[in-house]
Amino acid sequence: MFQNIPVWLRIVLSFALSFGVSFLMTPRVKNFAERVGAIDVPKDARRIHDHPIPRMGGLAIFCGFLMSVIVFVSFSPQIMGIMLGALIIAGMGAVDDIVCLNAWVKLAIQILAALVAMRCGVMFRAISNPNFLSLNTTIPIGWLAFPLTIIWIVGCTNAVNLIDGLDGLAVGVSAISSFSMLIVSMFVSDPNTQFLLAALCGACIGFMPYNINPAKIFMGDVGSQFLGYVLATTSIIGLFKLHTLITFLVPVLAMAIPLADTIFAFCRRILHGQSPFQADKKHFHHRLMALGLSQKQAVAVLYGVSAVMGLIGVLLAQENEAMRIICMVAAFVVSISVWLFVFWRNPNLKKNQTEDEKNEASAALPPEKGKADDAEK
Repeated sequence: MFQNIPVWLRIVLSFALSFGVSFLMTPRVKNFAERVGAIDVPKDARRIHDHPIPRMGGLAIFCGFLMSVIVFVSFSPQIMGIMLGALIIAGMGAVDDIVCLNAWVKLAIQILAALVAMRCGVMFRAISNPNFLSLNTTIPIGWLAFPLTIIWIVGCTNAVNLIDGLDGLAVGVSAISSFSMLIVSMFVSDPNTQFLLAALCGACIGFMPYNINPAKIFMGDVGSQFLGYVLATTSIIGLFKLHTLITFLVPVLAMAIPLADTIFAFCRRILHGQSPFQADKKHFHHRLMALGLSQKQAVAVLYGVSAVMGLIGVLLAQENEAMRIICMVAAFVVSISVWLFVFWRNPNLKKNQTEDEKNEASAALPPEKGKADDAEK
């Protein structure tokens, strides 16, 4: 029905449809979440909100995305694999928002969803050769394709979930990431990838009016893990498949904030002898608030950093070599500046870390003495 319409117009329509469905479905999802008991109750100091708020709002994002994909995307085996995996992730997230699943159970289901996508052809076949002087632009990875693909998909799935700690943060960063990748995909990918990213971006923005501070509803795991999964799998079929260093960097830069936060969080917890899945109050957004920023200001800063990194990724995709070098230098400077701003000479951070350690010690006590919810918000 839409085959005779120009691709750019179909991209706009894909965005508009997912935006409309997501926006209209959110109030209904909110009522449903209240009926089934999917409520986020602030039980500890790690949570920023001070009153119960419904979660599971990601169902509206999923519905908007799904409707747009059905209408505009041609279903290839890879697309089918992505959608089946997304359905698994969304279903698991919805259950988790109600009953709080064990972290290892969630990890197992995430791996299952990754395997479903891989079985349908969503997989790394080679990696970019970082040696610019070499005539070979790619390096075959053979059997390493399996673990690397799983690590990328599962890592991104959890990355978006881990930054979902402030009103509007995860959904806004995901919207910026998907829009940045959409711009690049318009030059290097097939239309299906463009429609997927347009649908994802529209669904995120349609949900944002209900999720920005003060939030009326949280998207919960059903939303955050779904967004991370789709961003990861779509980047494989749309950008990584070209096996050039530039297209490899684009999705990494587009998702720089959640990926960096996840790497820091896992390394920090492991070095302290903790489970990598143990929740804490040391994420980027927590540290920004420890600097004295309000919740809205912290979110605005992370939006800005995400947008700058996404813009650098878009500019990297240009043919101009001088522009690429400038962008790589700019990305390095931005990364170092953000690290210094967030982690260096923070007068309130030491005090907050001490309080967090006390809370974590209390949470480690037996259930009758202390109880902690180890699920990220």
